[in-house]
Amino acid sequence: MIDFAFVAGFGPVTRSQPDALAFWRDRMGIRFDEAAPGYFTNDELEGTKAFALWPLEQAAEATFGTTTWPAELPVPQAWIEFDVPSADAVAAAIDDLRAQGCRILKEPGEEPWGQVTSRLQSPEGLLVGVSFTPWMHTDELPSD
Repeated sequence: MIDFAFVAGFGPVTRSQPDALAFWRDRMGIRFDEAAPGYFTNDELEGTKAFALWPLEQAAEATFGTTTWPAELPVPQAWIEFDVPSADAVAAAIDDLRAQGCRILKEPGEEPWGQVTSRLQSPEGLLVGVSFTPWMHTDELPSD
């Protein structure tokens, strides 16, 4: 069994940033910071460690290394990320999921900002991450 510590983040995978911001920020009243160009996040909203609007092009690039989502896969409408207690636990979780027949879209790897991530897709097309986000397990902030 996988020992998930918490839901690290959740949010829609967007196709139109203006429309997404109009709904989530302007209509729903969620405050966002633009942490990276086109990536809007609220890391203070209770219930998740981050709620972020992730453009489809960025999700594709982070998963497949290209800004185009593969035609043979359902286009995700949202993403969810489950954090585990360590970087080693990411690999163990992915091994477990693979053994259960899951197709892994991105093998575990360290991102430039220090998070270890891997990804797969749920049957309904939800982009699912298994990750270790060090600063979410301590009071430390990520280093640049």
